[in-house]
Amino acid sequence: MVTLKPRMRLAAVGVAFALAAATPVAAYAALDDEPASAASAASAVSRGKPYVETRLFFGTQRPDGGPPVTDKQFMAFVDEEVTPSFPSGLTIQDGRGQWRDRNGTIERERSYELILLYPVSEAREHDPQIERIRDAYERRYAQESVARADDATRVDF
Repeated sequence: MVTLKPRMRLAAVGVAFALAAATPVAAYAALDDEPASAASAASAVSRGKPYVETRLFFGTQRPDGGPPVTDKQFMAFVDEEVTPSFPSGLTIQDGRGQWRDRNGTIERERSYELILLYPVSEAREHDPQIERIRDAYERRYAQESVARADDATRVDF
């Protein structure tokens, strides 16, 4: 198994970013079923409950050449747009990423990775909330897209 450092993982996700931006996420039906590897691991160690891990990747450069999104602006966005839907908690990581924009230019920028964990049973409820967060950021900061990655996992608090 290959483990990527957070920065390498962010760069790898950046490659998939352009594809994900043009394709709707349809993974929710599959999240109801645990992957075989997770089921095997769960039977070996009965820890945690089935959860969904959603990662959102927010760029900070503005395509119109305006000033980059600041930490203060991003945290205000989280307080206004994310926390009301996910008051139980979230994680934010700083990142550096790159992706190819719609004009074919490779863009490198400072970014934020937002990690949300929620029970599988709440996936259908949270999907439209997450899409509203993505849309709000794109509109507010003139972004082409906000990348999204979903994965089934087990969580124990």
